[in-house]
Amino acid sequence: MGVAGRVTAVVVAAGAVVTAGAVVAVPMARDWAESRHRQQAAYDTGAAAKQDRVSVPRWLPDGATQVSYLMSTTGGDRLIRATVPGGTAPTECRAGRPDGPVNLSASWFPDEAVARADLRCGLYNVALIGDQLYGWQDDAVVVAARKAGTTIE
Repeated sequence: MGVAGRVTAVVVAAGAVVTAGAVVAVPMARDWAESRHRQQAAYDTGAAAKQDRVSVPRWLPDGATQVSYLMSTTGGDRLIRATVPGGTAPTECRAGRPDGPVNLSASWFPDEAVARADLRCGLYNVALIGDQLYGWQDDAVVVAARKAGTTIE
């Protein structure tokens, strides 16, 4: 192989290495960028969750157990899951249609929760599936409520 052939082979090999690195690095960078603005926590009870984080909704029953919570640190997007005593909705919740999409995802938040949501608890959309409460809050809804002077979150 002549000099030109070797140079071409080196350039092609280098291009393949760069491409392979980009295939791995770009998704990893995107995942890192998205996850660095997320905070997730688990709590034994609703009372413990509310004590630890002011952003956990106050309507969550103190007696709720197995609480999972995910929040965006750059806005009002939230997910929550909890086991509620007797499978009953918190007293602050009212029947209502969802307002705003789910903008976060977590392994513990099933897709069926969105289709089954029929409660509004503060600014959260909520579904009760058996004794499991699943809720989400959309940042755009939070922003609009604040502009309108609504402070229920």
